[in-house]
Amino acid sequence: MVTAAATQRRDAEAELNLPPGFRFHPTDEELVAHYLCARAAGRSPPVPIIAEVDLYRFDPWDLPERALFGRREWYFFTPRDRKYPNGSRPNRAAGTGYWKATGADKPVQHGGRTVGIKKALVFYHGKPPRGVKTEWIMHEYRLADAGGKKPVNGSLRLDDWVLCRLYNKKNEWEKMQQQKEKAMESEASLSHSHSDTRTPESEIDDETFPELGSLPEFDDMGPAPALAPAGAVLPKEEVQDFGNLGGDDWLAGINLDYLQMPGDADFFGNMLASPMAPKAEQDGGFPLF
Repeated sequence: MVTAAATQRRDAEAELNLPPGFRFHPTDEELVAHYLCARAAGRSPPVPIIAEVDLYRFDPWDLPERALFGRREWYFFTPRDRKYPNGSRPNRAAGTGYWKATGADKPVQHGGRTVGIKKALVFYHGKPPRGVKTEWIMHEYRLADAGGKKPVNGSLRLDDWVLCRLYNKKNEWEKMQQQKEKAMESEASLSHSHSDTRTPESEIDDETFPELGSLPEFDDMGPAPALAPAGAVLPKEEVQDFGNLGGDDWLAGINLDYLQMPGDADFFGNMLASPMAPKAEQDGGFPLF
């Protein structure tokens, strides 16, 4: 899968109609004399290969996708603003951090005279003075006679155009892009494999277990019989007929009324009350044992 940034760069390269194997590696002198001087004078550069971006609005890792060309270093035309209305010091705040100058400025010679100044800067993430140093480096090229302009009508504009070369010291951006592309490709292939192995519901065979069709439906079996609470005595009309049972279950079918002794309806009640000492009948009856 190709990222949008890679597609944009390919489209820009196609519009430039560059020859096969073209590489853009200009020297400091070529950048100032043939590109920056031409842009400052309003002329077209030899090849429209440098994008015009206000790079101080972005973090450096967001800039490569806005470039027209390049894989490990990227070029931009950008304006510069003043930090203070009446000063000549540039505002270096950018994105979520700031650019900090490092080393001494270097003059750029062309035709035996100084035409530009080269300054190296490092990007720090966070707010000064406790920003965290990153591996993003920028070479800024400005015209030699462009730093003495006075502000007009309170404008903060210091330079209309400077030329910047941006790169990552450890080439981390390109490695991150390659890792992202690999992750996206693996994710796409994984989702494709899952879609291939999944069985559509329309292809599920309902006859895999044909014997299940002979079982009765639960809805046709009627309501379940209600269970009597534990210890409840059922009425006579609800006692089921167990006369046909074999073995010792014949007692279950005998009516309890037949077992009561004449003249004493509480015989079995007294038996249950005093099972260890059964009494004789008060009217001259006989003992049970």
